Amino acid sequence: MTDSIESLITRLNDLSVIEITGADAASFLHGQLTHDITGLKPESARLAGYCTAKGRLLGSLVVWRGVAADTLYALAKTDIAPALVKRLSMFVLRAKVKLTLTDMPVYGVALPQGQAAPALDGLAPSDLPAAAPAYTTLHSSAAAWIAAPSADPQISRWWLVQTSESPQALPAEADGSSWQAADIAAGLPWVVAATQDTFIPQTLNLDLIDGVSFTKGCYPGQEVVARSHYRGTVKRRMAYGLAAPAEPAAQLAGVDIYNAAKPDSPCGRVVNAAAAGGSIHLLLEIQLADLDAADFRLATADGAKIAIQALPYAIAA
Repeated sequence: MTDSIESLITRLNDLSVIEITGADAASFLHGQLTHDITGLKPESARLAGYCTAKGRLLGSLVVWRGVAADTLYALAKTDIAPALVKRLSMFVLRAKVKLTLTDMPVYGVALPQGQAAPALDGLAPSDLPAAAPAYTTLHSSAAAWIAAPSADPQISRWWLVQTSESPQALPAEADGSSWQAADIAAGLPWVVAATQDTFIPQTLNLDLIDGVSFTKGCYPGQEVVARSHYRGTVKRRMAYGLAAPAEPAAQLAGVDIYNAAKPDSPCGRVVNAAAAGGSIHLLLEIQLADLDAADFRLATADGAKIAIQALPYAIAA
């Protein structure tokens, strides 16, 4: 990575920001998502899922509190954000809350260890640390900075969300594939349109990366999610793999994974994919029993071989 501003900053057009306002904003989201939102502190964001009544994920979101009272924000994939706003709004009923899909720009800022953030005309807070735990949240007068998970301890990653009414156009790379590959290497799953209503939170490892609270109370699908947790019935998990470049990575979400040794039927499914460094980076949902034994292939039983890589956290049943 060079030291140019463009190499540090990436425009993330695949992420959109939902604004949730009103006196009941936090309690409303608390009753809809898999994590504790009423207990969310201003200095922290939270990863959470939004499920159907059957416990299948319609979205994964990063939620944080805004500077203004009774205002929260959520990052979600752009291709599902309008549908999430529409569906969540159906359940507002008498609650004092409004959900709005904003046009706030989202950037990814990757800082090598020891390198200060670019000044960015006041967008960066004065106390931006060289490194911070994932989901640490800081605010400047015109932006929110949320620490993103990173598999590389030498790189600090931040989501930069311009919250001002007149956002600046920043010098940035337009191709977000390297940032998406870094999300994949960190084991951070994003639900996209092709995978909605497919996975329960545990099969995307949300319970392993603090995306689920088992003490917060009810939300859609809570009984299914809790039953899988307490009965120890999670047999499928999400793994990280590399494959040779094939069809465009953007088309791979939801594509089947095969075991070449048992080619008759799929053994898993692609969660996310991104092309970077001459490889396709994949998050794939598979059976735990296959993890150390299967010859994983992409799309067909004789497709590109998938080499399983280590995630920065343990995959447990």
